[in-house]
Amino acid sequence: MGLGRRGAGRNGRPTLEQVAARAGVGRGTVSRVINGSPRVSDRTRTVVQQAIADLGYVPHRAARALAANRADAIALVVPETEGRLFNDPYFSVIIRGISAVLADADMQLLLTLIRSPKERQRFAEYAAGNRVDGVLLVSLHGEDPLPEQLTEYGIPGVMNGRRSAAESFPHVDVDNVGGAQLAVEHLIGRGRQTVATITGPLDMYGARSRLDGYREGLRAAGRPDDEDLVHYGDYSEESGYEGMRGLLRRRPDLDAVFCASDLMAAGARQALREAGRSVPDDVALVGFDDSAIARHMDPPLTSVRQPIEEMGRAMALALLAEINDPGSGPARQVLPTELMRRASS
Repeated sequence: MGLGRRGAGRNGRPTLEQVAARAGVGRGTVSRVINGSPRVSDRTRTVVQQAIADLGYVPHRAARALAANRADAIALVVPETEGRLFNDPYFSVIIRGISAVLADADMQLLLTLIRSPKERQRFAEYAAGNRVDGVLLVSLHGEDPLPEQLTEYGIPGVMNGRRSAAESFPHVDVDNVGGAQLAVEHLIGRGRQTVATITGPLDMYGARSRLDGYREGLRAAGRPDDEDLVHYGDYSEESGYEGMRGLLRRRPDLDAVFCASDLMAAGARQALREAGRSVPDDVALVGFDDSAIARHMDPPLTSVRQPIEEMGRAMALALLAEINDPGSGPARQVLPTELMRRASS
């Protein structure tokens, strides 16, 4: 007499018990086969796999994850406001790279915004409760302690960028100094005499590195480092607009500007237009990111390309490698940048 519907689930699907009965083994043995345990003989594994195929059994995802002590989920932590997350195309591109890798790995992506120390601590405690298998950190400011908290709790993590040159936490970064230097060398090579910059927030190592690259470019060309040509922004379009207005007031003779993000370059372009300055005839303009904004500006924006989507993919792959093979070695990658020349310079 066949198994019929005995032991079937309420939705009519075959159950673990049915598979065990058909294979003539215990329920625990079936679980071990499903979760890839080495504590099963080849013969038993073959019998169980055949029973699974015969019955069309599909393991319950949550039960499988529990049995393997896995959550099958990765947290993506962004210590920014909702406005910054949704207004800056950088985030959508890096998330696209991350989600593509995690989808292939059948992992759930959980997005978390952190805007205060209280929210940071709450997230650390949440992650410590085995609710995620690892954490990806994007856009950390200053000496954010979250990486150390994750290490203390034994939770694998990878960040994009670094907090300092001596960063020990696993990370994937880009050559910010070299990219900014390329931008300045390009502007000087085009005959520009007075090159200004609008920086990102200097509590972020990447922004400080782009300012360093700007200064390296000036130094290499024998140009002075003039503080009046530096405006300290925050990567937003508004800070690019206000920064450009301030630079024009202080140094109306400027003929080129390197902006540390495309979004700030868009704001700077608006301020130049209102001031009656033509781009690139009066003022050449270069951004950083090579986002869709750069390609759609009028004129199209010369921009330093950082491989944002590739960075997201590299972060996710590095995290999965650490989850699947703990202690395999922390990821420390620095991806190259390149200058994409367009009509704005």
